[in-house]
Amino acid sequence: MPEPFEYAIRKDVRNNPIVREVDEARQRELWKSVGMAGLIVVVLLCSAWPHFELIRNGYQIEQLQQERAAQEELTRRLRLEVESLKSPKRIEALATERLHLVAPGQGEAIVIERVVPAELPAQSLVALR
Repeated sequence: MPEPFEYAIRKDVRNNPIVREVDEARQRELWKSVGMAGLIVVVLLCSAWPHFELIRNGYQIEQLQQERAAQEELTRRLRLEVESLKSPKRIEALATERLHLVAPGQGEAIVIERVVPAELPAQSLVALR
């Protein structure tokens, strides 16, 4: 009995791409879903944005308050240092020790008084500068 040769015969199989028709209803449903998802994302972003801005501004305010407190402390220290440097006792000690100045005696000191201009009579004319 002869063997079948069908398996040895090569069939020409064409693999042409299958072109499907675009389903309009499914396409519309897809775009509706994408639109709704986009709308939900936009609404969530718009509602979350002010909240995150508020938190960020809170951190900035906290940082600025800390900087202000540090600057106030520095200002207080510098004013205290200026006052200590302006102390008459310190200036006198520096003058006598470093500059070798001597304090004036009782008869050597001359006090200069400030001259206050006298009031002008009511009837006089005065030129303005």
